[in-house]
Parts: sequence; C-alpha cells; structure tokens
Amino acid sequence: MKKAIGVLLAVAGFAFGVWAGLWWAFVGGVVQVVEAIKADPVSSVDIALGALRIVFAGFIGTATAFVAVFPGWAMLQD
Repeated sequence: MKKAIGVLLAVAGFAFGVWAGLWWAFVGGVVQVVEAIKADPVSSVDIALGALRIVFAGFIGTATAFVAVFPGWAMLQD
C-alpha cells in the first residue's frame, strides 16, 4: 500500500508541476500580458507581473513538482 501511495504521489506531483509551470505560469502569463496591453489604461504592473510569470514558469513548475515527487520517491525507497 505504501508503494502505491508513493507512485500516486509522484505521478500527481509531476502532473501538478506540469500544470502549474506550463498552463498557470506560462500560458497565464502570456494571457495576462496581452490583456494588460489591451486594457484602456495600459497597466504596466500587470505587464510586469505577467512577464515575471513567463520568466519563472520553469522554476514554478519544477518547485511545485518537487513538493510531491520527493515524498513519493521517499515512500518508494522504503
């Protein structure tokens, strides 16, 4: 049972990391920049925050995945 939970945790962590890094940070950052540019008063803060989401998308995805993958991997080692 412990190995099954470890595998489930590792797979879920990987999937959530891909979602957070690719969809939430990268795609969400691009959408945020485009919407900020299209706004009537152009918001430089929204453009900067969207650009930061794009720049750090890889780090966000990796950090999010490691939160669940490492404990899952540790469960598999026992």
